[in-house]
Amino acid sequence: QVQLIESGGGLVQAGESLRLSCAASGRTFSDYVMGWFRQAPGKEREFVAAISWGGGSTNYADSVKGRFTISRDNPKNMVYLQMNSLKPEDTAVYYCAAKTSRSWVPSSTAAAYDSWGQGTQVTVSS
Repeated sequence: QVQLIESGGGLVQAGESLRLSCAASGRTFSDYVMGWFRQAPGKEREFVAAISWGGGSTNYADSVKGRFTISRDNPKNMVYLQMNSLKPEDTAVYYCAAKTSRSWVPSSTAAAYDSWGQGTQVTVSS
């Protein structure tokens, strides 16, 4: 399995931006589809974004399309989530996840991912 460590969370006001980072170690990073998920208090974990092995394909939840951008840097073993125009409803713990399957789909299903980070808190005040 790959080990994942998220960073970059924090407290911001509505309309501001944050960039989350996820550092991977343990196996060949380019073998993994990478995803970001989030979980708000009292809610189930939900899909945010995913990126394919080389970065050529991406997938976003409707709620973040046009505001969030996922990217990856394979030589640095890093995946990022740039979050712009943040809203209070984006408040959650954000998790980085890795999927070893050689199939791109499903990329939005949490159960398809094999490894998870510990999460980073994002709080957006109104």
